[in-house]
Amino acid sequence: MNYNKKTIEDIDVSGKKVLVRCDFNVPIKDGVITSDKRIVGAIPTIKYLMEHNAKVILCSHMGKPKGEVNMKYTLAPVAARLAELLGANVPLAKDTVGPDAKALAANLKEGEVMLLENTRFDKREEKNDPEFAKELASLAEIFVSDAFGAVHRAHASTAGVAAYLPAVCGYLIQKEISVMGKALENPARPFVAILGGAKVSDKIGVINNLIEKVDTLVIGGGMAYTFFKAKGNSVGTSICEYDKLDMAKEMMDKARERGVNFLLPVDNIIGREYKEDTTFMRIYSDSIPDGWMGLDIGDKTQELFAKSIQGAGTIVWNGPMGVSEWKNFATGTESVAKAVAESGAVSIIGGGDSAEAVERLGFADKMTHISTGGGASLEFLEGKELPGIACLLDK
Repeated sequence: MNYNKKTIEDIDVSGKKVLVRCDFNVPIKDGVITSDKRIVGAIPTIKYLMEHNAKVILCSHMGKPKGEVNMKYTLAPVAARLAELLGANVPLAKDTVGPDAKALAANLKEGEVMLLENTRFDKREEKNDPEFAKELASLAEIFVSDAFGAVHRAHASTAGVAAYLPAVCGYLIQKEISVMGKALENPARPFVAILGGAKVSDKIGVINNLIEKVDTLVIGGGMAYTFFKAKGNSVGTSICEYDKLDMAKEMMDKARERGVNFLLPVDNIIGREYKEDTTFMRIYSDSIPDGWMGLDIGDKTQELFAKSIQGAGTIVWNGPMGVSEWKNFATGTESVAKAVAESGAVSIIGGGDSAEAVERLGFADKMTHISTGGGASLEFLEGKELPGIACLLDK
């Protein structure tokens, strides 16, 4: 996939109507936004367009209204927050491509901003319906893609509109594809990938793609137990995908053939049952007793993993090392976050729980890049073509 895409700076936006696909899918409780991080993230792209005299039409989805108008998912709170952050009026259209959206768009002046109502209020959005894409595109003259969290989906507002308008990316996507693209194409070495999370099945594509690129592959979290089992070790009642044992063996063989350093935990924190206050103890990984389950990596593993991280040139990390939302089983994930923060490497955190851990521990500013898209960053690391990026103009 070509990661060298045109950006808002490569196209003349002055006096033009620009449709910007943002990711304003923010958490809202009782009509109040509980985290505006995604809105704040969109501001640099919006400000650039305003300052360069574009007429800015923003659009986004919110939640899962299933193609029906459901005011629980209105973007009204987003419009209000945008107005505060931009210090400008941000009118919200009452519809997405209806008469109100068209009237507001037609009357936009240079440097002004408006927001369309939730794109998923129209059932044609998620079907990537060409008629809907055409109606969206007809509001504008240029399309800017800046919702990385949605580019792995071929929807009308993420990919479909690019068939009708010149399409470029905003600053958020530019950073995602330049940092992650370089890591995959031409990484500073040694290149270390750290993968955690519960299931091997979620990460098969990522592991297969990364084994061909990395020098060291570190496996933690629940999926380590599938690899233990594949090696013939007992895993007690730990999470284990018994139908993936052959695949786990194949991956370990592939790593060995390619000379990749494949690291699994050497000790684990195991618990009696899957709950926060369960009885727990540390044991060596090759002998998890019956009736016990692995819930985190042990201190010897933390040292081993930290050592592999220390001299790295590039690090990609996706997925926790244990049940990191529980204090007793969060130490492994925290130790990896600390090691990555102190590594001095180009560090890429692939969204989700890893990003949360890094932010919670105050290491966010020590990371090169924290991806804004969980599913999208996983598919990017798999080397898959992402429809919302493939549709953009090449440089």
